[in-house]
Amino acid sequence: MIDLDNLEDSISKIYRQYYLDVYRFLVCFSGNQNDAEDFTQEVFIRVLNNLSNFNESNNLKTWIFSIAKHVAVDHYRKKKFTSFFKDGFFKQIASTDIEVHALIEQFEMKKLVHEAISKLKPNYRAVVILRGINEFSIIETSEILRCSESKVKVDYHRALKELKRRINIDIGEVVKNAY
Repeated sequence: MIDLDNLEDSISKIYRQYYLDVYRFLVCFSGNQNDAEDFTQEVFIRVLNNLSNFNESNNLKTWIFSIAKHVAVDHYRKKKFTSFFKDGFFKQIASTDIEVHALIEQFEMKKLVHEAISKLKPNYRAVVILRGINEFSIIETSEILRCSESKVKVDYHRALKELKRRINIDIGEVVKNAY
């Protein structure tokens, strides 16, 4: 898949294929479009710098998302964010086709869900974003987070339980309203 003789084309192809998914993951993790753009750039710089070390027997997508998770967590540790999800981001994605009342209700629900997600422990937050929002499989999530499949299952279950406790609504609504 990766042609080291034609590295520029390989990087361009990888970037085009994974940029949007990585960016979405990082927006959900950071809650800030500007940070997500910076993080995404950092991810692909790391991919470029380490591409020659990539073991092709591994899944490229999970390797890239593992880098993305590390970039976000490293930044989180350095800055010790108090809140990942800012109101401005969700105001920008609101649909104009919905009645004002429904729009306000939808905005409040998204705000509530994202505030609850932002208060989860980082490993719970990552598993909720990967499994619940980005819809990665258990195997892919375990590879990205570098943990066992059973840990992914347990952490996801506990994270959803914690979210339900925090916002007191149905778990299906939690994941649906996170988009």
